[in-house]
Amino acid sequence: MVLKDKKKQIGFSHAWNGIKETIKHEYNFRIHLMATFIVIICGFIFQISMVEWMFVFFAIGLVLVTEMINSVMEAMIDYLKPEYHPQAKYIKDSAAGAVLISAIIAVIIGTIIFIPSLYKLLW
Repeated sequence: MVLKDKKKQIGFSHAWNGIKETIKHEYNFRIHLMATFIVIICGFIFQISMVEWMFVFFAIGLVLVTEMINSVMEAMIDYLKPEYHPQAKYIKDSAAGAVLISAIIAVIIGTIIFIPSLYKLLW
């Protein structure tokens, strides 16, 4: 039982370290975290509903997870194939495309949630 608990702690430790390293080394991830902070502040200002919070956090999670996967894919390709190769380019471009799709989805969700509140505030 003690060994099992130790493995869980080690697993969590590695996972937390991965998040910290991503924040430290990935500029785009830090941009997404800044956007996350701004969106959360806006959520409190506009007093969005619980369901809206669920969609906001889903969108945030989607973008952050895809950005981390993209970062890992890029690092792995750079490690395995440091010289240019068309297949390596395809892999990196596709991973970046996944981030773009998740960011577009997040913007659409944010627009649906925040534009009506902003409209009420301004008019």
